[in-house]
Amino acid sequence: MMVAKIDTGKKIKVFLIDDSALVRQVLTACLESHPNIQVIGQASDPLFALEKMQKDWPDVLVLDVEMPRMDGITFLRKIMAERPTPSIICSTLTEDGAAITLDALAAGAVGVFTKAKLGLKVSLQQISGELIKQIELAARSHPHAMPRKPPPREATPDTLADAGHQAARALLTTTDRVVALGTSTGGTQALEVLLRQLPVDCPGIVIVQHMPEKFTAAFAQRLDSVCKIEVREAKHMDRVRPGLALVAPGGLHMQIKRSGAQYFVEVFDGPPVNRHKPSVDVLFRSVARHAGQNAIGVIMTGMGDDGARGLLAMREAGSRTVAQDEASCVVFGMPKEALRLGAAQSSESLANLPRVIVQYGRSASATAEA
Repeated sequence: MMVAKIDTGKKIKVFLIDDSALVRQVLTACLESHPNIQVIGQASDPLFALEKMQKDWPDVLVLDVEMPRMDGITFLRKIMAERPTPSIICSTLTEDGAAITLDALAAGAVGVFTKAKLGLKVSLQQISGELIKQIELAARSHPHAMPRKPPPREATPDTLADAGHQAARALLTTTDRVVALGTSTGGTQALEVLLRQLPVDCPGIVIVQHMPEKFTAAFAQRLDSVCKIEVREAKHMDRVRPGLALVAPGGLHMQIKRSGAQYFVEVFDGPPVNRHKPSVDVLFRSVARHAGQNAIGVIMTGMGDDGARGLLAMREAGSRTVAQDEASCVVFGMPKEALRLGAAQSSESLANLPRVIVQYGRSASATAEA
């Protein structure tokens, strides 16, 4: 499999795919006004684009969702399977709800932008600055092909019994251990890879994924549909318990508190921390304060440094701390900063993180029983 290589000494080569000639014209003018960006081509649909791209492969793709002959999400999945390339979805559909956005992120998009249905030219000019930032971020990312999902299993007595796993969760042994995960760019894919492999008796999980308001509920529902464990958007005073992963709501912070031998989450509003709300640092610092040696913290793929200092606080409080390794990250910003600070005790591949968490849960249980 070939992965697009970025030469940081040259301009970022961008290819635009949109069935609107106006969109292509305006975006080309906006992007080429930036000294570090070169629009090397454009096409009205993905199949035309693929022909042109074979001659000069871009560093970053910017594409619409609704297009003739092949939609943008299907094309994105094809590209990510055959030649992973940093991609940004720019569509009017993303304003209608989280489903298309989540589909795009799950397919491998680095970013998603909404273009207005009315006043299109003005809208595109207004978002061009933010789009340029996303293109620069995308050019520094290292997208990975998602593993193909197994085909649905036929209904058997065993699979029908699995359907009752939510009821069975209530019977699992209570634990006071916490798994805290923090991630950003590339995290929607990475979290799915990780959570899908965790058993229903894993320790309770709390997650901050940098994501806008209203998207996290649908994101959690998507994960819940493919995981053995239960995954849902956190609500204020939810208990952290085995077999449950709580995702911080977009636009709000989440922290944990302890009551006796049990942990619960507090969801609250407040100013952004490290430019983010929810912030990984807010979660990790609360885990350090209230769980200490009863927790493991994992900082995963993402741009910036949110979570690095919080992970350091966790390590200093006796928590086990891990950073995702560079090779498996889409963006090695957050883990790199955590390693630089000495916050992470080890660096692990995404493929190995489920084993690390499972082993932590088992060793914690063995220690408690002893």
